[in-house]
Amino acid sequence: MTKPFNIPKPLFVQAYKLVRKNSGSAGVDEQSLMDFERNLKDNLYKLWNRMSSGSYFPPPVKAVPIPKKSGGERILGIPTVSDRIAQMVVKLIFEPNVEPHFLTDSYGYRPNKLALDAIKVTRERCWKYNWVVEFDIKGLFDHIPHHLLMKAVEKHTSNKWVLLYVKRWLIAPMQHNDGAITERHAGTPQGGVISPVLSNLFLHYVFDKWIQRQFPSIPWCRFADDGLLHCKSHKQAEYLLDILKKRFMSCGLQLHPTKTKIVYCKDSKRKEQHKNTSFDFLGYTFRPRMVRSRKTNANFVSFTPAVSQTSKKSMRDKTRSFKWHLRSGTSLEDIAKEFNPVIRGWMNYYGKYNKTELIPVGKHINGVLVKWAMRKFKKLRRRRVAAIHYIESSAKKRTYLFAHWQMGMKGVFT
Repeated sequence: MTKPFNIPKPLFVQAYKLVRKNSGSAGVDEQSLMDFERNLKDNLYKLWNRMSSGSYFPPPVKAVPIPKKSGGERILGIPTVSDRIAQMVVKLIFEPNVEPHFLTDSYGYRPNKLALDAIKVTRERCWKYNWVVEFDIKGLFDHIPHHLLMKAVEKHTSNKWVLLYVKRWLIAPMQHNDGAITERHAGTPQGGVISPVLSNLFLHYVFDKWIQRQFPSIPWCRFADDGLLHCKSHKQAEYLLDILKKRFMSCGLQLHPTKTKIVYCKDSKRKEQHKNTSFDFLGYTFRPRMVRSRKTNANFVSFTPAVSQTSKKSMRDKTRSFKWHLRSGTSLEDIAKEFNPVIRGWMNYYGKYNKTELIPVGKHINGVLVKWAMRKFKKLRRRRVAAIHYIESSAKKRTYLFAHWQMGMKGVFT
């Protein structure tokens, strides 16, 4: 029997492998990846059969509240495993159609585009322009108007099954912990496989192309719902911010009232005081700092990035969550095997600029290891100084164990 939609079966195998690589928790059906894999061939066939026949309807997404670094919570919408695979199938077809149209200064959720690339270009522009308009879109994933988003999707594909399933995902309800179902009339769930490319496409027209067309001389950078515009004067920044608010409002979005601001980013030549002289972007804080010139070896003030206090707190909280001090059955090698990939990621990302700002994080990790040693070894119990000596000695002898030791952060207090 001929199916209404000709969707290649190999796409589902490819999509499954990508979903498996990304891991993730179970959705409303409580089916894990491991559960799905127990009958993998049949499950993939059923999904292909339903999507090809047009009878696939996405189940509700699971509402999962997660804490924000800046405080409060945001709601992730977690699809089921099979629905993540279905979304990945559509993404594999749709994303190649839109990716070539996205602009260079759009960095979020894109292949071969790194957050550190956005940090680098922002650093360089802050040296050339005295003012920055920092903006954050309030609840982007919850408020994108469906009719405008579908207009953008239809501009880039005429594929009927892609359009059909994107529409169905947009209106798939959300199920909360108490079982209550919330209908959705706007937005695309943060946590969905297809959501990042859809939100990027929407902002491509709402902001990227618009700012390029209306203000071609203004350098800008956007990572998902966070963006920066560099201006030559405060007056220009005020005008631009006012226009920007109206633009987003006309497209169904609002700028966050406290996270959106005008920042003065002049360095050592500052002649007057201004309300905002720093901003956070992608886990870094940009502000005037004392740095040393590589050419002259002299110190001078420069407007540069370093790991933010919020990011430091997040790393400390993550370290505590492992509760190493309670896991006395583990060895130092066991800890390194499980925890070092996390530390290495932190050091590689936040250590790119002004890595000395990471020293407090390194000291905190070492302090946790000291507590572990005091619980692990009887001879070190109630002997903190001896435990500190043990960890510092281990850091010197086995520097390779932890990434922060390799960066020279071996001391607990020094």
